[in-house]
Formats: sequence, structure tokens, C-alpha cells
Amino acid sequence: MDFELIAIVFGDVAWIAIAFVLGLLSRTVGLPPLVGFLVAGFVLNLHGVVGGDMLRKLSDLGITLLLFIVGLKLNLRVFARPQVWAVTGLHMAIIVPLFATAIYVVTAIGVPFLSDLDFARSLLVAFALSFSSTVFVVKALEDRGRTNALHGRIAIGILIVQDLAAVVFLAISAGKWPTYWALLVLLVFPLRPLLTLLLQRVGHGELMVLYGFLLALGGAQLFELVGFKGDLGALVLGVLIANHAKADEMAKSMLGFKDFFLLGFFLSVGLSGQLTLETFLIGAAITPFVLFKSALFFGLLTAFRLQARTSLLASFNLGNFSEFGLIVAAIGVARGWIAADWLIVIAVALALSCVISSGLNVASERIYTRHRNMWKRLQRSDLVADDQPLDIGAATIAIIGMGRIGSGAYDTMRELHGETVVGVDFDQATVERQRSGGRTVLLGDPGDADFWDRVQSAHTLELVMLALPNLEANLAVIDQLKAASFGGRVAATVRFQDDIETLEEAGASTVFNVYAEAGSGFAAHVAGDLPAITPAGSDDSHSSP
Repeated sequence: MDFELIAIVFGDVAWIAIAFVLGLLSRTVGLPPLVGFLVAGFVLNLHGVVGGDMLRKLSDLGITLLLFIVGLKLNLRVFARPQVWAVTGLHMAIIVPLFATAIYVVTAIGVPFLSDLDFARSLLVAFALSFSSTVFVVKALEDRGRTNALHGRIAIGILIVQDLAAVVFLAISAGKWPTYWALLVLLVFPLRPLLTLLLQRVGHGELMVLYGFLLALGGAQLFELVGFKGDLGALVLGVLIANHAKADEMAKSMLGFKDFFLLGFFLSVGLSGQLTLETFLIGAAITPFVLFKSALFFGLLTAFRLQARTSLLASFNLGNFSEFGLIVAAIGVARGWIAADWLIVIAVALALSCVISSGLNVASERIYTRHRNMWKRLQRSDLVADDQPLDIGAATIAIIGMGRIGSGAYDTMRELHGETVVGVDFDQATVERQRSGGRTVLLGDPGDADFWDRVQSAHTLELVMLALPNLEANLAVIDQLKAASFGGRVAATVRFQDDIETLEEAGASTVFNVYAEAGSGFAAHVAGDLPAITPAGSDDSHSSP
């Protein structure tokens, strides 16, 4: 095999090995692999490795694909919610002056590149630290199958509003505004029927992947030509086809490419510049600020009538610093506003904050459940309509996850058991579609401990069938069922054989491999539609009447 291309991209095959080993170690201790990738960047930095132009391009491509895939799953109605635009605006209006004041006060310590920092420059650093990482948050939500949960949709909405604020800053700082040609981007909206028609015709293989790359990179290029940020173009093209039936399939077909290219981004964070003990210590000292960011998000989200659990999970997701902070700092360095060491300080804070955020996200349900009474005292009584507590009525069977597998399971169980079946899904679009098809489906998060407590107190539910997208989501629900002392049966679906034992050890009474069992299900279906087939070797045509 010719490793020349890999050597060009990464500088040395050892880069991949280091990223793999640290990513695997990160996964082993319960953290997302991307935390290991961030650490790999700093390890390489300490050994004198520098990031090149190819690594930057790899990183840019990963971010472009990420935003395109976010667009494929994005519901524009989320931006109309005050929990998104109002919370983002208020959070930045509060956090920037507070962080700036704290940084300005610290200048009295006399650290070389802090001593010349006046309040105006402190505001610039605080602005850079006010963003949360789109790359990290979306990746963490995807890994846990929570992108379409309410807290996931709120977090992504806030991230995109923050990104738009960053785009405005970049335009002002560069003195470069979109040209009059920018109005041409409006022409992509009437092209939606053509784009969806092509999506319908590309099939399900390599043409779909190629079409996804064309849309993502073409949208980015178009927006850059007229003065907009390219990633915004990829997002817009994704949104244009988001409601198509094959949009989810396209997103899944491109996930592997996106994950690989994003490796360049996580490595580039650690390779942003020369790491010194001084810059590391200052970055580490800044890192705890993310806890205040999370606390402020929690306070604002509960004030805007979200459940305490929804607010807490969204706040943990947003409790990190952003790659946009590096971009803002780089502009400040280029303009001579701040010292170059600030770029490394923010890179250190970004990496450490992602480690903290990963730990909080992994333990988020346990943190909420353990102190549930305290959290619930902080929420308002007049909750928004789609964040109300769920009530399954007198249902005896609950189908959790109403995708294709869940829908099929729902229809079969309803034929067998009548109206005692209910479906639950956290994606509002899925729920609306299922209800229009005549199914009884509730909008809610099956990982909500409060929901399962109410179910258990009703003493009606006998069977829970889990048809969720990944192992982590299934395990999260089983944990909540165990915490609620659920005494009924739990059935779950898996895609990989080695997940069966994990779910059985967790408490699932029946585990169904959707791929391994598809053949037997297909045969049973066909056998039911065929007349009796004569066994091979017999000849009934010559038998006596």
C-alpha cells in the first residue's frame, strides 16, 4: 500500500498511531475519543511537530462536512424560540463583561503578556471565550444519539446563533463586508426542487456520498465567493434538503468521512503554537470559567420555561470554549491587539474545557437523578408546551424510538394488543409524522428519569421495546428503568453482535440483532404468503389420487 498521501496529510504515519492510541484510551475511561485526539495534538506539539497547510485544509473540510450534516438535521423553527436567540444574546451580554473584568483584574499579577492588557483588549479575549464549541458539542451529541432531543436542538440552535455573531465580528474586524453579489445566494432557495429531485435519483451508494460532498463544498465555495463564511453555505445547503425522506440516509452515509476529517481539527488545536509552562498554567487557570458559563446557561434556560433536566443537559453540552475563540484570537494577534501567546492560552483552555465537558456529559443523567429534587425546585411551573412531563395513560407496551424499526414494531404490537401500545420519540418532526399516520406517539426524552418514575407509579406498563439509534441511547434508558425499579420486561435492538452481551448485562431481557434476524424475518414473511412447497426429491405428480 502506498502511504505517500497519508504522509503528506499527516506529516508522518505516527500521527495517526498517536491519535488512535490516545483516542482508544479516552474511550476506555468513558470519554469521547475526540478528547484523546485533543491530547494527541499537545503531545505532538511537545515533540516539536508543527501543523502544516494540509492539516489546516483537512480540518476545514471536516468542519464544513459537520455543518452540512447539522443542516440536514436542522429544524428552522428552533431559531424562533426565545430559548435560543434570547438566551444566546443575554448570555453573551452578561458573560463578556464579567470575563473581561476578571481578566483585567488578573493583570495585576504581572504575567508578561497580561501586563499590557487594557480593558478594551480584555473584552476581546472575553469575547473569544464566550463561544461554545460547535464541533465538540455536535460530535458529542451525535455519539450519544441526542442530536434531535430537545436539549440537543436547543444547544445546536444556540451554537449557530453564536456562530453568526462570530461571522459578524470577523466581517467588522477585517473591514470586509459581503459584496452586492451576496444577494445571489438567495437564488439557491428556488433551486430546492431541483436539489431534492437529484437526491431522489442518486440511489443509495457512492453517488449519494459524492452528491453530499458536492452540496457541502459547493455551498461553502459559493458563500465564500460573495463574502460570507463558507461553513454557513454548507449549513444552508443542508437545511434546503433537510425535509427530504433521504436526508437522514445521506447524513449517515457521510458520518465516517466527517469523523475522519475532523481528526485534523482536533490535532490542529494542540498544534496551534509553541506550548510553554506559562501559557499552559494560564490556560488551565481560565478553564474553570466554563463552569460559570454552564451555570449561567442553566439559569437562563430555566428562566425561559424549560425543565430543569433539559436546561441542565443543554448547559453541560455548552460548557466548553470554542474553536471560534482561536479564530478571534488569531485576528487579535494579526492586528496587534493582543500578544501571540493568547492563541496558545485559548487553545489550552479549549482542550481542557472539552475534557471537563466530556466528563459532565457522561455523568449528566446521574448528576440530575442524584440531586433531582434540588434541580426541580429551580424550574418554573409554567413549562413550554414541548417540555411538559409525559403521561402514557393506561398503556401496557411502550415503543421507544419511532424510526423505521420502531414504527414496524408499533404496528405489529398494535395488531396483537390493540390500543394499549404507545410510542415515544424525542424528535418533534418524527412525532408529528407518526401522529399524522394515525399512531399514538408522545414527544419526550426516554432518558428522562421523571418520566419513568411516573410510569412506574401508574403500574400499567409491562413491556418496553427499545428501538433507539445506538447502544449508548439504549443503555441510558435501561439505567433509568433500573433507577425507577421497573419490574416489566425490556427488549432492545442492536446493529452489532458484540453489543448483545452488553445490553443483556445491563438488564435487557430480550436483545434483537436487526441485521442477523432480518433473514429469518424475511423468510417467515415469504413463507406466510406461499402455498406448501413440495420437499426436494419427492414427485407428487405420479402419486395415486
